[in-house]
Amino acid sequence: MPDGEKVDFDDIQKKRQNKDLVELQSLIDAHFEHRKKEEEELLGLKDRIEKRRSERAEQQRVRAEKDKERQARREAERQRKEEADAHWKAEAEAKKKIALSSMGSGYSSHLQKIETKRGKKQTEREKKKKIMTERCKPLNIEGFTEDNLREKAKELWEWLHNLEAIKYDYCEKLTRQRYEVVSLRNRIDELQKHSKKGAAARRRK
Repeated sequence: MPDGEKVDFDDIQKKRQNKDLVELQSLIDAHFEHRKKEEEELLGLKDRIEKRRSERAEQQRVRAEKDKERQARREAERQRKEEADAHWKAEAEAKKKIALSSMGSGYSSHLQKIETKRGKKQTEREKKKKIMTERCKPLNIEGFTEDNLREKAKELWEWLHNLEAIKYDYCEKLTRQRYEVVSLRNRIDELQKHSKKGAAARRRK
């Protein structure tokens, strides 16, 4: 600075203030920019949460529909089984009455055969019970974490679903077989009736 030149302190102060204002404005702009990004991230997070909630609700709806369909199939299967059993019992009762009227002294031996069959069925039930006891072992989940428990529950649910499908197929097959047996019995009875009528007609001639 040359000698004798006057120093303008006001100008220096003004420049310093302007510089401070520029720096402050920069800080303010940076703050609002950072806050804007945080708000955008928060909105994105809310959108993801809402999307996940909607997906979970849809999964629960689909699962509920499948459960409802499975229950309907079980109910239909139960009704078909009851109808087949009722038909079979009626046929068995009718045949029992015919056997009682025609067997006479052989009735006791007939009852003995029935008891023998019942004994065999009882033995089969005991075998099945033993097999189920061996297969259905206690579930050991000691020390499992929450993720392990969820994975195990998912595995058991899929296993149960597969068993239900297998059971449904077997029940359908059994129902068809029973129906075929009843149909064959009816055909045999009709053939026997026609055979008896033919023999009686030949004797009259």
